[in-house]
Amino acid sequence: MKKIALTTLFGLAVAVLPTFAGTDTKAVKEVVVNQNCNFRDNEFQIDGFFAGVAAKGNTLQSGVGGGTALNYFFAKYFGVGVEGIWYGNNGVAETMILGNAFLRYPICSLNLAPYVFAGGGGGWAATSGNKGIGIGDWGVGVEWRFLPHWGLFGDYSMFYGSANLANVFRTGIRFAF
Repeated sequence: MKKIALTTLFGLAVAVLPTFAGTDTKAVKEVVVNQNCNFRDNEFQIDGFFAGVAAKGNTLQSGVGGGTALNYFFAKYFGVGVEGIWYGNNGVAETMILGNAFLRYPICSLNLAPYVFAGGGGGWAATSGNKGIGIGDWGVGVEWRFLPHWGLFGDYSMFYGSANLANVFRTGIRFAF
């Protein structure tokens, strides 16, 4: 009788004790997505840049100078802007004022944003007696945000108009807020 009681008690202990051993858990790896992107919706930008112009035609001249721009990105990928470029060569002054629409593709993990743009505006060349000319433009560029509100950019654009063609290279600093 003792043997049967001990065997039964031992059998119950073997059956019940594992239930008190704890719960079976599985390790789950959480993937954390970095939502911090330096390129934002509703972003206003101020640019200061160096510009080099290589012109072909009888109105615009080649030269070096600089300019400034104001841009507004109403969405992370789409924006509009206006820029002024002042440059000269051998005492001849040139001025261009342009408006552009931007399409950019931010790569947030690298803080880079390649972009394309197109637009138009006007130019005034001292060689043409400050007579205004119409200009269209299109271009490509890239911006690198080294801080959330500060970045460096470089782009290339082609200006075209009546009897004119100009290749414009810009590089500068951008403040975004």
